[in-house]
Amino acid sequence: MERPARLCGLWALLLCSAGSGVAASTDNQPPVTNLSVSIQNLCTITWTWSPPEGASPNCSLRYFSHFGNEKDKKIAPETHRSKAVPLNERVCLQVGSQCSINESDQPSNLTEKCISPPEGDPESAVKELQCIWHNLSYMKCSWLPGNNTSPDTSYILYYWHRSLGKILQCDNIYSEGQRTGCSFNLENLRVEQGSLQIMVKDSAGKIRPSFNVLPLNSHVKPDPPHIKNLSFINGDLYVEWKNPENFKSNCLFYELEVNNSHIVTQVFTVEEVKCQISEGRICFRIPSVLPDTLNTVRIRVKTNKYCYEDSKLWSNWSPVKSIGKKTSSTFYITVLLIIPVIVAGTIIVLLLYLKRLKIIIFPPIPDPGKIFKEMFGDQNDDTLHWKKYDIYEKQTKEETDSVILIENLKRGGCP
Repeated sequence: MERPARLCGLWALLLCSAGSGVAASTDNQPPVTNLSVSIQNLCTITWTWSPPEGASPNCSLRYFSHFGNEKDKKIAPETHRSKAVPLNERVCLQVGSQCSINESDQPSNLTEKCISPPEGDPESAVKELQCIWHNLSYMKCSWLPGNNTSPDTSYILYYWHRSLGKILQCDNIYSEGQRTGCSFNLENLRVEQGSLQIMVKDSAGKIRPSFNVLPLNSHVKPDPPHIKNLSFINGDLYVEWKNPENFKSNCLFYELEVNNSHIVTQVFTVEEVKCQISEGRICFRIPSVLPDTLNTVRIRVKTNKYCYEDSKLWSNWSPVKSIGKKTSSTFYITVLLIIPVIVAGTIIVLLLYLKRLKIIIFPPIPDPGKIFKEMFGDQNDDTLHWKKYDIYEKQTKEETDSVILIENLKRGGCP
């Protein structure tokens, strides 16, 4: 009987200890102390703090932190947190302590520490700061000047990446229309190696600095591929090309454009290459292509979603390559001569048909004068004829009578 009683007492003691431990762990802990913030490199913000004073000894401290508007929540045992963010706006971090990793548990009162944006007029900072990583070998960044800057402002671009070891200055400043830019080499970096931090300011310190954080797996623009060979096999056109350097086939999306002298332009999209001739050279089969016509082909590529975050930047088109027979120019000259003749003949026939059709639809109105002339024309002519005859005869008779009278007078006067 004594042994079961001892076991019951031991279980009761353990339950009491566990209950007191849970009660201690669920109590709110004191807030963290000595919260401070610092800036490293160009855009890396680091917050550090000390454990709370008077924390429960039975509590495994965890620290709950998030940025403004409760973004990027995190619960971890470390007493620091870092993040690379553009310093163009105010950035704040709130930190509290708790005894578990459950986000639903109530942490201690949150302590906040903020970092202000750089000094200067916000309107003077450069606008639309954009960067493109060309063929994973060099970076080109460009921007528009601020509203309150003079045209002769001398800009400076700084960039940093953890593989570089230090902050570097870009020396190749150029201008393209209204935009100003700078290009610098950026080779032998893998897309998994974080982000590139950039700052643009002026040499005189009159404008407000502008910052940007560019993930290396975005804004990548490949060089155009190089078409190596075109060939006809069993009525199909095989296009063979070489990918741009620094890219694998499974990380690219292709677009082929085929122009034929007899048909309209055809565009083919290739997401997965199924024809590989040799290492570094791949091909694509285009079915049912006429070999007796001139075919021109060109290709462009862009990164796909499987390897890169941004897949919207197409490369330039590759140089055009042709295959097939060029149609004789005599055919086109003949067509150009026949077409005007056909058009002219068609117009003449159409005009004649329209004139005939107009006469049928709108017949001419008869002239009353012509109708009366046709009715009485002969009678009038006869009357005039007889009138002329009577006048002539009367004149002749008068003349004859005069001659006879004169002769009689002469005879009577003679002795």
